[in-house]
Amino acid sequence: MNPIVAELVTGFGSPDELARPLVRLMLALICGAVIGLQRERAGKSAGLRTHILVATGSTLFIVGAVETAMHDDAVSRVVQGLITGIGFLGAGAILKREKEQDIRGLTTAAGIWITAAIGVSVGLGRFGVAVVATACTWAVLSVLRQLERWTEINDSGDEP
Repeated sequence: MNPIVAELVTGFGSPDELARPLVRLMLALICGAVIGLQRERAGKSAGLRTHILVATGSTLFIVGAVETAMHDDAVSRVVQGLITGIGFLGAGAILKREKEQDIRGLTTAAGIWITAAIGVSVGLGRFGVAVVATACTWAVLSVLRQLERWTEINDSGDEP
């Protein structure tokens, strides 16, 4: 067999070996899409594509580490590096405006952070935790925002 083709096919392994990372990447994509779609509909700068990429990328880092049989301490270092990198990405989403207390982007940064954590959970095979965390994140971003708006309206004395 041609050495280039052999090298390309070696990474795929058997269909059983390929199924595990594919399922994990697809679940990460779906979880990221749920959160990202909510952010997109809210008109935020980090929306659908960003959250899909963060979740899927986080999963890929973990799957790569786990599938190459890294020891737990090495996987832990991968997670630590991922957390640092996501922190940097989240920091880029935070803006301080002219007014002293006018800071924007904290929820976006937190959304990116938890999306990465969900991706790590998926990569480690903790699907139930990832799905519950996705649902909780969606609820915080959607339902609690509506509650905040309702509270703001009632505090101002206006009719809802």
